[in-house]
Amino acid sequence: MAKDKRYKKAAEGIVPLKLYSLDEAVKMVKERAKAKFDETIEVAMNLGVDAKQTDQMVRGVVTLPNGSGRTARVAVFAKGAKAEEAKKAGADIVGAEDLFEKVNAGNIDFDRCIATPDMMGLVGRLGKVLGPRGMMPNPKVGTVTMDVANAVKGAKGGSVEFRIEKAGIVQAGVGKASFSAEQLSQNIRAFVDAVSKSKPSASKGTFIKKIAVSSTMGPGVRVEPGSALNA
Repeated sequence: MAKDKRYKKAAEGIVPLKLYSLDEAVKMVKERAKAKFDETIEVAMNLGVDAKQTDQMVRGVVTLPNGSGRTARVAVFAKGAKAEEAKKAGADIVGAEDLFEKVNAGNIDFDRCIATPDMMGLVGRLGKVLGPRGMMPNPKVGTVTMDVANAVKGAKGGSVEFRIEKAGIVQAGVGKASFSAEQLSQNIRAFVDAVSKSKPSASKGTFIKKIAVSSTMGPGVRVEPGSALNA
């Protein structure tokens, strides 16, 4: 009940169907992020695609200019010199067959997974474990690469992966309530821009249908799409 009261109070002043400029929406969300912890600021986008069609898949990665405010734990499948390179770059877990056995047993204590191309024969067997969690390394988002150092640094420094969900929605955490409004707006514009550039050729008509910004515990605020795109 207390949670419902807090939510209703936070929703006061937000016109449900009104489209606010991005800067207005960010300000409203920040003002209402009153939890005892540093709430994550999230953006959700409804896209004009049929997510069930493979030729309308939307997936990618974007480096947020101000970081995500969250330090990801990164695992890397690599051997030899590449394994050492990953460790020096700050990877939390590095391994090959030993890491395979750990993950295959369901011990997944990391947020992002990177692999060198030569390890994909092994990692591919973990599809049923990593796939449903959205952690399967993929060359399209730079997580299957020989440049493991930059991939690790990107994963730990604020790069965010995105992938279309069944309902045609893409969403991600793009910062913390403690960020300045300007930092959040910059991050959101970078995210929206990256998603926009990922429009599949099979998608016809309006690609970005709706955008909403919210905090972990707060109500969503709808955003006028044009205001969220970089000029």
